[in-house]
Amino acid sequence: MYSKVVNSQDQALCHLYYHCCLKNGKLSPLEIDSLSDRFVALGLQKRLNFKDEMNAYRSYNNTIENEDQYLKFLIQLINPTNELALFSYCVELTVSDELMDMVEESLIKKIGNLLNIEEVQQQTIQKLVIERKVVETEKIM
Repeated sequence: MYSKVVNSQDQALCHLYYHCCLKNGKLSPLEIDSLSDRFVALGLQKRLNFKDEMNAYRSYNNTIENEDQYLKFLIQLINPTNELALFSYCVELTVSDELMDMVEESLIKKIGNLLNIEEVQQQTIQKLVIERKVVETEKIM
């Protein structure tokens, strides 16, 4: 189903970001803010209607039978040239609600592996993003 809905690089990026935020089944106000910031920073708001994309994502989300294939499809469509940046953005979105549960950790690991990022690099990026989040929220260095 998703292969009929997601047809462009921009859509794939948008749906990957939605998947990162909605993996735990909830979309918090903090996650909405993070998504909005990310979309604006990338200029996606000029090319996509995010409400339509969210509705499209929700239309097939529960029918994803093989998450690995889904993620591979999105990443191939995105065709990233800066894999570490894409990975770090995904990590940022999963911790934007100030929580990262085991389901989200598994998702991040899958994304990192599909991007061919070494385990040590994945862990370093995760630690960096989490520490930055702590500094932002608690205002301590």
